Amino acid sequence: FFFVKKGSETPSGLTVRTLSSCYFMSDNFKKSVPKICTSPIETILCLDHKQSMYCQLLTGLLQRDHVVSISSIFGSVLARSIKFLQDHWNELCSNIRTGCLSDWITDPGCRNAVSSILTRPNPELADTIEHIYGNESWEGIIKKLWPKEKYINSVITGTMSQYISLLDFYGGGIPLVSPSCYGSSESTFGINLNPLSNPYGISYTFLPNMAYFEFLPVDKDGEEKAQESDFDGVSSQWSSEMTNANGNVEPVDFANVKLGQFYEVVVTTFTGLYRYRVGDVLKLTGFHNNSPQFQFVERRNTADLLKAIGNAKRHLEPLGFVLMTFSSYAESSSIPGRYVLFWELKFKERNRCLKLDAKIMEQCCSIVEESLDFTYKSLREANKIAALELRVVKHGTFDAFMDFYVSKRAELRKL
Repeated sequence: FFFVKKGSETPSGLTVRTLSSCYFMSDNFKKSVPKICTSPIETILCLDHKQSMYCQLLTGLLQRDHVVSISSIFGSVLARSIKFLQDHWNELCSNIRTGCLSDWITDPGCRNAVSSILTRPNPELADTIEHIYGNESWEGIIKKLWPKEKYINSVITGTMSQYISLLDFYGGGIPLVSPSCYGSSESTFGINLNPLSNPYGISYTFLPNMAYFEFLPVDKDGEEKAQESDFDGVSSQWSSEMTNANGNVEPVDFANVKLGQFYEVVVTTFTGLYRYRVGDVLKLTGFHNNSPQFQFVERRNTADLLKAIGNAKRHLEPLGFVLMTFSSYAESSSIPGRYVLFWELKFKERNRCLKLDAKIMEQCCSIVEESLDFTYKSLREANKIAALELRVVKHGTFDAFMDFYVSKRAELRKL
């Protein structure tokens, strides 16, 4: 599942696009698509993401016996594709049964590309897929729909780790593989030499010839010692006069990192970035030859929240609930302020209606609060933070929220 985003123009007339969009629009990718994807290039380049998603799903189902992996850049995209599948499976089966594409697919590229694959009615395939969809539970649905599936390939590190349990549930035990390359618009950093490692313990081996790397030490709780440094927050770059003589934290180079230490990565690149702080916090987990291997580390508050929500999820799972996605918000309109969690839930069993017991959700709130750190608990006891609030939103809310901001040409960020 690959998507492009419409670019914008700078005042001087330069086109600005995301790194992934630039790559998907390149001649190199266009030539390789027929060899690696069931999605035709026209469906990937379609700027209407709903039409693009539908056509990529349809062509994937029509070629289900050829699919050996399911991929996206981020785990959140795979989670969204599963929800989209749940909402449109009847229509997808109808298209396969009749051999006709839905009328609302109006993008010429999509229609032409799909029509070259959807060439005839296929009621036998439609019956097979419909039977799979008809199961009470969608656990393992990916493996059932694509029986030759070997692995799921997507970024599941950092904040994307919240989707690991969801992808495990729908994948039916298919290995989760984080992409082989750790890269960004700033630079390529490293590669994953052990793609089948535990998704919660993925490390990347840094490549010393990609950029000049420096590492700013942070403490074991994830609090940045970088805050003590002479840092210009406006330009997101360091001052070149950062020295220990002034009591500032000095970065270490590639050869002087220490096992078990936490660092924020800094790059100086061939394209002009000078001591640029990327913002990722990493832990040194080992070495491959002399190249350091790093693991993503959440900021302390994010890691604590993920752990706390994980504890609450275990309370819900025996009741048949699946937490699809979540977000959090610091509510400061009242005194004292409070944290608010937004959860999107569904049942494992397809035909059950979502009815929540207030007592169960209160217990989830209590579990989350009990799992948070000492600082939070101390502030709660001192009544400097009000009780946590949990709001359950209806199915599709997060998708609608994202669609709205994408329509406003907002950049997509990790939640």
